[in-house]
Amino acid sequence: MFERGKSVLDKFEIKKINEIYSSESKVSTMSQRNSKNPRGQAMIGPSIVINGKISGDEDLTIEGTVEGSIELPNQNVLIGQSGRIKADVQGKIVHIEGKIEGDIKGVEQVIISNSGNVRGNLVAPRVTLEDGAVFKGSIDMDPGEPLLEKTKSAIKDKIQKESLEKESSQ
Repeated sequence: MFERGKSVLDKFEIKKINEIYSSESKVSTMSQRNSKNPRGQAMIGPSIVINGKISGDEDLTIEGTVEGSIELPNQNVLIGQSGRIKADVQGKIVHIEGKIEGDIKGVEQVIISNSGNVRGNLVAPRVTLEDGAVFKGSIDMDPGEPLLEKTKSAIKDKIQKESLEKESSQ
């Protein structure tokens, strides 16, 4: 009888160990995601007002007011709900939750959340407008000539590499 209870306890302990391992795995995955950008994240708080050009090597969250231009083509840009922007914005992924007047270029994607309000033109290969978002302007989702040439070049290199591997294996 004790053996039976012990085996149940063992199963319970195994289940707990698996839960702990699973949660450590999730933490590890989150750390890996955060380590993709070792430069960190910058934030412009709600009481900050900036007039001019913003550029840099960090992801940027804007909760304040910016007038001018924001040029972060290799970083993510988040315009928070209290963000008020009168500027052209360029970023890797541009996510808008606040209000922006100006053209937006997303190297990878532009996202306008349900609280977002945009008056300007969007240029990005992927655009997401959530239900409830306010948008007035045009959308250009043409990847453009440079991306097309880059893709053709990558395919050509892959074919050459495969043919070299094939020749060397014979």
